[in-house]
Amino acid sequence: MYKRFDLTEDKRYTLSEPALAILNKVESPIIIKIYLEGDFPSEFKRLQIETRQLLNELKSENNNIKFRFIDPLDDAQELIEQGLKPSQLSIQKNGQISEIIIFPWATVQYGTKTELVSLLNDTNSQSQEEQLENAIQNLEYAFADAIHKVTSEKNKKIAVLKGNGELQDIYVADFLRKLGEYYRLAPFTLDAVETNPQQTTDELSKFDLAIIAKPTERFTENEKYTLDQFIINGGKTLWLVDQVQAELDSLMDTGESLAYPRDLNLTDLLFSYGVRINPNLIQDLYSSKIPLASGNIGNKTQFDQFLWEFNPLTQSKNDHPINKNVDPVNFKFTSSIDLLKNDITKTVLLQSSPLSKIIGTPSIISLKSIGQQPNPNEYNNGNKPLAVLLEGEFKSAYESRIKPFNYNKSKGISKKNKMIVISDGDIIANQITRGQPDKLDTDKWTGQHFGNKDFLLNSINYLLDDSGLINVRSKTVDLKILDREKSFKNRTFYQLLNVLLPIIITLIFGLIFNYLRLKKYQ
Repeated sequence: MYKRFDLTEDKRYTLSEPALAILNKVESPIIIKIYLEGDFPSEFKRLQIETRQLLNELKSENNNIKFRFIDPLDDAQELIEQGLKPSQLSIQKNGQISEIIIFPWATVQYGTKTELVSLLNDTNSQSQEEQLENAIQNLEYAFADAIHKVTSEKNKKIAVLKGNGELQDIYVADFLRKLGEYYRLAPFTLDAVETNPQQTTDELSKFDLAIIAKPTERFTENEKYTLDQFIINGGKTLWLVDQVQAELDSLMDTGESLAYPRDLNLTDLLFSYGVRINPNLIQDLYSSKIPLASGNIGNKTQFDQFLWEFNPLTQSKNDHPINKNVDPVNFKFTSSIDLLKNDITKTVLLQSSPLSKIIGTPSIISLKSIGQQPNPNEYNNGNKPLAVLLEGEFKSAYESRIKPFNYNKSKGISKKNKMIVISDGDIIANQITRGQPDKLDTDKWTGQHFGNKDFLLNSINYLLDDSGLINVRSKTVDLKILDREKSFKNRTFYQLLNVLLPIIITLIFGLIFNYLRLKKYQ
């Protein structure tokens, strides 16, 4: 008989059901190479031990999992060429700080497919202990995700809508590149619906999900009805809609800009599903930073970072799998969402902080406001929904109206369906450097790390019922991190305690044992 017992409170050594389901599909050997062999400080020795423990768990479930630890220093240059970038870490020992280089990477190979696994992701962690905790917490997801990628075939299709002024490809390139690792992607334009509505609607119905990323041009009734019937016939949608025209680039050029409502002709469509995106803007004291010129040093302009209240950093009170263990998501010029009463279940995924307020539009936005001291008493209208999950049986917006065209598969109400509405199109937009897309989750000017990519990926996974990996990712591991400052100050006490206490206990036990023995046989 062979049985293992996990006695930890957080069940860190128990594989989740989604991870087990992924392992059960593995029918051929998977070779995993982990570049964590060598002499590490105690903090990262823990990462090595936890990684080995997890891989032993995977192997115990499926013998096709083969792994070995490798010292990366022997092949450092080759690993760098493969995209495995080293990390430079500061280690404090005996009151002294030293620098070390490690390669916190692994590779998962299945046949001809190879997936790189980062074991130490960049986060907003304030210390290396928190970064290590996040890394260990992410281990099961990282390996389950990699195994899923190399063993699964892409069988679901996602349409990226074009034709209504949506974001150009280069601005969504980073997220779509990540999304393409899981699903089949294709652009889809609604222009043809004006001349051939039946065929266009049928073609769209072949997709499982549609992404509407920051449209700027008005939708026609034909286009709206096509989207409506796509939803009513079971299609999932991710709406990223700017209801207000406001751009930071315009502000940078002139110092101030007019923010005004944008008419996309979508209000009645979203209203019928149970939400309304308001033509206003959120100002939030919990926000991200933007760089601005603050002076000159010689002939060079000096830039400093300032909090910009129109860029809220958002989280949610709801412990939903989509946003659990996701860093704060960065919004830019976002609006509040009203939740309307109907039979649809609504879950607020992201919301503004309690210290936020709403301003109406049209209004003038000026960079001069950065230098003004905010009045906290004005920021008392917070917790406004900014991203909402809708689940249920959706009613067609054209059920009691004249339909723009006759569709042979027309329905008035859907079966159980899902959609996500986000009141900001820039949440999916990456920055550009020298004509190349930057990472969506990192600001190139400030270096701030955000959870935009993880949040959007989780959203699409959830909409497409691919929620297994989300549940793996949301698993929480509570590590007990040693207080290094306290242990350094009291090291003598702890050293004596660990050396003398066992001796004293042994002596006491020996004296009691001899006393009882003498008393018994006297």
